[in-house]
Amino acid sequence: MSETTGEQTREEFEKATSAELDEADIEKDRAIVGRDWARGTREFLGTATPEAIRNFATGYGDDNPLFTDPEYGRGTRWGGQIAPPIMAGILNAPLRGERPSKRERGGSYRGIHAFVSGGTWDWYRPIRPGDTLYSFGGLESVEVKRSEFAGRSVVKVHREVKIDQNAEVVGVYRTLVIYTERKKARERGKYRDIADPDYTDADMAKIEEIYASERPRGGEPRHFEDVRVGEELPPMVKGPLTTTDMVVFHAGGYGFTPYGLKTGRLAHRNRQRIAPFYIKNEYGVPDVAQRVHWDSSWAQAIGNPRAYDYGVLRECWAHHYLTDWAGDDAWIVSQHDEIRKFNYQGDTQFLSGEVTGKTVAEDGRCLVDVAFRAANQRGEDTMTGTATVALPSREHGPALLPAVPAALQRAAVAMMARHGELLREGRR
Repeated sequence: MSETTGEQTREEFEKATSAELDEADIEKDRAIVGRDWARGTREFLGTATPEAIRNFATGYGDDNPLFTDPEYGRGTRWGGQIAPPIMAGILNAPLRGERPSKRERGGSYRGIHAFVSGGTWDWYRPIRPGDTLYSFGGLESVEVKRSEFAGRSVVKVHREVKIDQNAEVVGVYRTLVIYTERKKARERGKYRDIADPDYTDADMAKIEEIYASERPRGGEPRHFEDVRVGEELPPMVKGPLTTTDMVVFHAGGYGFTPYGLKTGRLAHRNRQRIAPFYIKNEYGVPDVAQRVHWDSSWAQAIGNPRAYDYGVLRECWAHHYLTDWAGDDAWIVSQHDEIRKFNYQGDTQFLSGEVTGKTVAEDGRCLVDVAFRAANQRGEDTMTGTATVALPSREHGPALLPAVPAALQRAAVAMMARHGELLREGRR
């Protein structure tokens, strides 16, 4: 890169990181807290096919045959292949319904960086091949806080209800997103001096040893009676993180909306639609701001030492950890996670967990509580979380699915009914 080109790139990055949080955006958000809208966006995938389920699971490193082999699934309690429950987060077909007015869309936060900092899932039913998922929801809360990384920040919780083509509630996803000023993060540079990893052969051998020991529990039931409080879950490893991991995760179906990763003339149209999402790279070419996940020079412009992963990818890793341990006959009822630190390219995450509680619910479900964490090769906790798992029981029988709250199911039916009305009107 020439000196002139380098200076132009620095100027472009300075310009792209100059936006400040706008009180008007925050007030727009506060005005719509608690409102639900039909989500009209189309994700990369809307319908779960056998191949889509397999590719999503393998996209975050999960080779569980319950998710990847339709023939295997026929021999399980499910009677066929099912998707990892967390796949509900990447499936969405447009749901017709009333749309928010311009004033009801909330703040735009143009030029402000957004980080997924955690989430909570509640799952009610499995996703099967042929299921099409829709969603509705809105902003559940908005707060202004102080951030060590970037000073003042806005913390929002989005609630999304995922339903299938029969208006059955599949799950509810609450996402914690932090909006920060890129300029403040760059100036503070809290993480800029983190040293690049330098793995020895012995370090890599330790990682490979854990990989070699990993396997899903599969068809051997993990009975409620056999689990004890304080029991440790076996280790799992993810990484070292590479650009390839990002490519594979996207290939599995993640990360194409709301902004859109496009190519050719589709990218041209997207640049016309949302020009601020595109920041020139070192070649003077406008490219997506989302490339902080694979372009270290852009990540450094906002105060990070290297490109870093998606928070959702780590949520999927935690889900993989839980489903491997629980086995085919179990059901992950809920998962809560908090992203504590960035996971940079070259970093390795070591997952561990412990059983923290057991209970038999009033409806007879046998529930186990688990706490889990991910720590990097520097010994820093990068993610912590908890989960509740329904296990089969010798005394009480199979693991049962949780009941959907009546008010939530009614809202789902009403949303799908309105969708149907609008479809009929469109055909007239």
